Amino acid sequence: MLEPRGHAGMYGAILVQETELTKSGEADIGVLFCHNGAWAIALAFSSTLLTRTEGYSTMCGHATIALGRFLVDTHNLEVFPRRDALRTANGTTELRIHAPCGVIRVSVPLDSDEVTFLGIPSFVSKRGLVVDIPLSERRCISKERVTVDIAYGGAFYVLVSMQELGVKGNIAEAAAIIERLVNLKATQEEIIKHPTERDLEFLYGVIVTDKTQGGPRGELGICFFAGGQIDRSPTGSGVMARVALGVEEGWLGVGSDEWWGYESVVSLGKEILGFQGSAVERQEEGVVVMVKGKANYIGASAFVCEERDPLKDGFILNLPEGMQGV
Repeated sequence: MLEPRGHAGMYGAILVQETELTKSGEADIGVLFCHNGAWAIALAFSSTLLTRTEGYSTMCGHATIALGRFLVDTHNLEVFPRRDALRTANGTTELRIHAPCGVIRVSVPLDSDEVTFLGIPSFVSKRGLVVDIPLSERRCISKERVTVDIAYGGAFYVLVSMQELGVKGNIAEAAAIIERLVNLKATQEEIIKHPTERDLEFLYGVIVTDKTQGGPRGELGICFFAGGQIDRSPTGSGVMARVALGVEEGWLGVGSDEWWGYESVVSLGKEILGFQGSAVERQEEGVVVMVKGKANYIGASAFVCEERDPLKDGFILNLPEGMQGV
């Protein structure tokens, strides 16, 4: 994810051919999702505990959609040893990906580039959380108090509408303020709670929503995560979290084949690029959400790393102190 081969806004996936769930027959392949954030997350695969600070996330919907298409299309058994064991019926190939949050069931039709996946149970962790905005933080938020929700879709998100946020300046800075204040509240109240996995109990990002954009059955969402990174996609894990919130609020049904559209700043106005979400089943831990979207190939790359290159490991561009505003 580092320059010069990557960039600060890039997102990646590292395939893990063997995990405890591939060995037990519950998954076909594993994956680690990565970005440029400064999170410290422990991810357990088999007996290996991996702790990094460069940025690993527990779920990524747009990477899952892209991986679904690639893993079905590839026949390279070094990349995907279990490729030939995938099940195809009625023109659709089924794939089980072991993500850090659990097993994601992916369906890839052979005659279309629209991929769907069924996520882990999604739920609302805290509704109607009132966040007091200190006077010192009102440079870009016009309100004294902002009401937000916290929901889980493989990762925990703060969900807040543009109208509720009352942005009067930089929206990214406003989202960062909300994230910081919610994390502070989380040290005092149990607002980020997973029923079974304590390792997943951390705030991954803030999604600012706007139902005035995105069409009659959709909405815009801007996801800020990993220390200021902005998701180019409509955030598939965020879609699951937002569907779970819609179900709890009562305006989305479960098992009714009712779909809601989710757009990003990139997909807005380009109908085929958005994601759609639907709550298909209610379970004890939450609702199972189906997400669908499209993936397209843009190329294949081979990177070179010369041993004598002093920047062979890559770098993140940080301006010297005092020059950040340049």
